[in-house]
Amino acid sequence: MAREVDPKQTRKALRIIRKLAAQSAAPETVDPETGEVKPGEGTVDYSQWESEFLTEVDKRLEKYGSAFNDLSKGRKDEALSSLQTVKLKEIAAKARGKKRKGMTTKKPLGWKNRPVPRVRDED
Repeated sequence: MAREVDPKQTRKALRIIRKLAAQSAAPETVDPETGEVKPGEGTVDYSQWESEFLTEVDKRLEKYGSAFNDLSKGRKDEALSSLQTVKLKEIAAKARGKKRKGMTTKKPLGWKNRPVPRVRDED
């Protein structure tokens, strides 16, 4: 039985993915005076994996309306899984020129103020 995915969620995800993919596909320009090839304005240099991710998710959204099948990876009515959403936010941050840390562990509060245990010399 096919899963019911909210069409608004699918359109929203497709719009974001296509916008990000278009930023990497900005046409190159050739300077008429020097003949130098310059990348297009606002061009983002995605890695091969990021480019493949955008195209594969776009294809799945077009064909199925959702980019994941296993319901343990996301909500039933969502178009993208939770990890796909995180990766898409990281790619969008890269396109804006900001770095996103992703999933990192945080240090506990007051870790700088903890006393350091002293080691005695027994000689």
